[in-house]
Amino acid sequence: MILLGVLIVLIGACLFCFLRAVLGPTAPDRVVAIDALTSLMVAALVILGVVYEASFYLDVALVYAMLAFLGTLAIAKYLEGRRVGD
Repeated sequence: MILLGVLIVLIGACLFCFLRAVLGPTAPDRVVAIDALTSLMVAALVILGVVYEASFYLDVALVYAMLAFLGTLAIAKYLEGRRVGD
């Protein structure tokens, strides 16, 4: 029951991050909001894996976290003005 409450709080935080990503005044604000959103989604997937006792959610969370990290690095380099290969 407690984990479901935490999951609801995480979903509420995801909504706030989504609003910041849409309404953010600058590109770095949007990048930070999307990065926070992906972190919250990974946490939600882990909690779902614990609640349903399914390791599939943990595998998806791990892959999603790695892809989100690489995406954040690529976007940060792009906003800095460098190419991804530099």
